[in-house]
Amino acid sequence: MNTSAQRMPSDLEIAQSATLKKIAEVAGSIGVLPDELEFYGRYKAKVSPSILERLGERPNGKYIVVTGITPTPLGEGKTVQTVGLAQGLAHVGKRAACCIRQPSLGPVFGIKGGAAGGGYSQVVPMEDFNLHLTGDNHAVSSAHALLSAMVDTLLVKGNPGRLDPTRVTWRRCVDMNDGALRQIVLGLGGNGIPRETGFDLTAASEVMAVLALANSLKDLRARLGRIVVGYTNQDLPVFADDLKAAGAMAILLKDALKPNLLQTLEHVPVFVHAGPFANIAHGNSSILADKIAMKCCEYVVTEAGFGADMGMEKFMDIKCRVSGLKPDVVCMVVTVRAMKAHSGRFRVVPGRPIDSRLFEPNVQALKEGSVNLVKHLENVRYFNVPCVVAINRFPSDSVDEIEALRDAAEMAGATQVVVSEVHTKGGAGGAALADAVIGAAEMPRDNFRFLYDTEWDIARKIETIATTIYGAAGVQYERAAERAIERFTRLGWGNLPICMAKTQYSLSHNPSWKGRPHDFVLPIRDIRVSAGAGYIYPLAGEMMTMPAFGRSPAAMRMDIDEHGQVVGLF
Repeated sequence: MNTSAQRMPSDLEIAQSATLKKIAEVAGSIGVLPDELEFYGRYKAKVSPSILERLGERPNGKYIVVTGITPTPLGEGKTVQTVGLAQGLAHVGKRAACCIRQPSLGPVFGIKGGAAGGGYSQVVPMEDFNLHLTGDNHAVSSAHALLSAMVDTLLVKGNPGRLDPTRVTWRRCVDMNDGALRQIVLGLGGNGIPRETGFDLTAASEVMAVLALANSLKDLRARLGRIVVGYTNQDLPVFADDLKAAGAMAILLKDALKPNLLQTLEHVPVFVHAGPFANIAHGNSSILADKIAMKCCEYVVTEAGFGADMGMEKFMDIKCRVSGLKPDVVCMVVTVRAMKAHSGRFRVVPGRPIDSRLFEPNVQALKEGSVNLVKHLENVRYFNVPCVVAINRFPSDSVDEIEALRDAAEMAGATQVVVSEVHTKGGAGGAALADAVIGAAEMPRDNFRFLYDTEWDIARKIETIATTIYGAAGVQYERAAERAIERFTRLGWGNLPICMAKTQYSLSHNPSWKGRPHDFVLPIRDIRVSAGAGYIYPLAGEMMTMPAFGRSPAAMRMDIDEHGQVVGLF
């Protein structure tokens, strides 16, 4: 591997120069049989959930969830560490795999670019992973669109269910950052009942969240049927099953339910499945992928979206409740430059030039920003799971900054703190992190616990998350939220878990409040239900479900040559 001081190849160059194994060989390395695979070319395949019947009596492997501090626009390399840790575990002789989400085309062509990891810790084929893969995202979009079309057909064809056109809650979706579709009026020109609605990104669709939480095809079908599309003028919910839409939706999703299998640059198996957002939905890859991987492997590394206040809390309180699985270790990714950014001394804005002072040694700024890491480590402790901190090292990090960050993490209760170099060294650079995770997984510990009891009333659950995980002084409900609590309790949804929708860029509801905000009141402007996915989601502050491209999206730098070779993709 190239670890010299010379220019490191781009992620795409590294991926395109890699020698891949045929996916059947990768699958065979963890005991997946050829009859349990559906091939999509030589290097990717779907795995049949029927494998769980064959391996049902086999004990589960160790379960590691990777999370991070409050993310910054700089990128902390959480996926890089997820992939690198799985390679590190394989490097030290463990049978390992990782489970991650499939990226949305919107962010791929927007600011973020590729999402397959980076450097020598990547998922390959990288182009397939970032683009269409096996078509799961398209299936989700199609199933969502089918329900949207059937809603408006109902309204113009006699409306036997008496769905109130002004109370339709089901929007449309598309897998692209098309900000012009954020709010629209449809039904013009005599083609339906004119009404306002809008588009969300496919990753924000409840159908995507359902796909990730379904335990089986039967469960998927039942959850689709419970999706609420709106209300009657008697304030009664109208479900997808009322429209007789859920069966056809399940048909569109039957193949998408099967997890996808790819590989890392070092041929470690990677299960790629589903892609719900973590600031709106639960932000975790599928339960089925995790269950299959845990039957096949000694160690399974899965990634939760954004920070420990977002994807990790939802992993614990939503995904683990549904799956029945319990994590053995949390791995928290942190960087020196992110901690300095959380000091509030530097202006870091997505898509804008980065303040060059951020890359200069500044131990004092790092110490000030480390309060964010301290809070996230506190959040992990609420669930009684040991936490290993992975410092994702960058060339600009000074020795003094690394040591100050290590001291802050150890004082805050991290089980171990390890400098990770998986970006430049692959699995070898993650061996120390792997050893730390193995040690933490074997530690005697208290029983895993949830943050709240689902039988608590809705307000108590919301306030527990706000005050405990975010550090809020309290919660303030707008009238729409108060009415929603009353309605959902009356309709029998009061015992559902909570999936908070808030900005990922702060522990609070305000993205400009960095570090560890204190003495703030969390405003809940409305509360909605995803009855199919099985949770209630309060809206804290303003939330965007349909991003737009910036002035210079990543798509402008992408192309394809006459040989079919992709260029400019990350």
